[in-house]
Amino acid sequence: MAKTKTTPTRRMCGASEAHQRLCECDPGFRARRTQIHLQAETFLTNGRAARSMESDQIRTLPVVVHVVYNTAAENISDAQIASQIEALNRDYSAGNADKTAIPVPWTGLFVDSKIRFALATKNPKGKKTNGITRTKTKKTSFSSQDDVKSKTTGGVNAWPTDKYLNLWVCSLGEQLLGYAQFPGGPPATDGVVILNTAFGTVGTAAAPFNLGRTAVHEVGHWLNLNHIWGDSNDCSGTDHISDTPSAMAPNFGKPAFPHVTCKNGPNGDMFVNYMDYVDDAAMVMFTSGQVARMHSTLIGPRSAIGV
Repeated sequence: MAKTKTTPTRRMCGASEAHQRLCECDPGFRARRTQIHLQAETFLTNGRAARSMESDQIRTLPVVVHVVYNTAAENISDAQIASQIEALNRDYSAGNADKTAIPVPWTGLFVDSKIRFALATKNPKGKKTNGITRTKTKKTSFSSQDDVKSKTTGGVNAWPTDKYLNLWVCSLGEQLLGYAQFPGGPPATDGVVILNTAFGTVGTAAAPFNLGRTAVHEVGHWLNLNHIWGDSNDCSGTDHISDTPSAMAPNFGKPAFPHVTCKNGPNGDMFVNYMDYVDDAAMVMFTSGQVARMHSTLIGPRSAIGV
């Protein structure tokens, strides 16, 4: 059996690059993003997001996983796919055992998102499915240019993106572990792309990205979360979340607490957050503010999914 490509040693997410590309090539994207941001702020201010996240109702999102492979090893198993769905539910339910690694100052911010994930049981035509598609490609790797999301460019077309969370799993170049499209982008390319060796917790999933948290991070973007440092690398950025400290730049590997930047002492950067760039074993939480913003997305631009 052919070997899969080497997994990168440091997290690199292409969501910001994909976002900037859409800002340049899609004339209406900036305006849609502005409207979505204003709507999110309204839902946060008037309490609709809080009421959604505090309700007892669980929102389960149907997922379709598109496996796009060139070699046999890249055609990951059903078991590996199932392990990724399990990992998403583990972390979005706040059920991860390693939550004990959350520094004491932030333990009160750790909450169940009330968001769950399940492989789709019906395809777009209403027929029974296991929620997995498999497509052999001649391409040996993909980039953040969305080629994997189209049959004409060596990938596979999305299922209706207002009804399914589309996850593409493939080999990625540019040292990327994955990337996502924020709400407001073109429907045909809406969804999340994950490197096949950073997907799930078994099979070809390789350390230090073998706990399924690349998808946890990227689905966060799909639900309108930004990186915790705001992608500015100079302390001027914001993730639009009030309970995550400002940070200068991404953290990598397994930092020691506290790591102070941007005058954010004594607790420093929230590097244990799923929206930083640390190894899978070092990211263990979303905050209540992030969960509220995700709920503003589910009652806003993604309101049709899972209802």
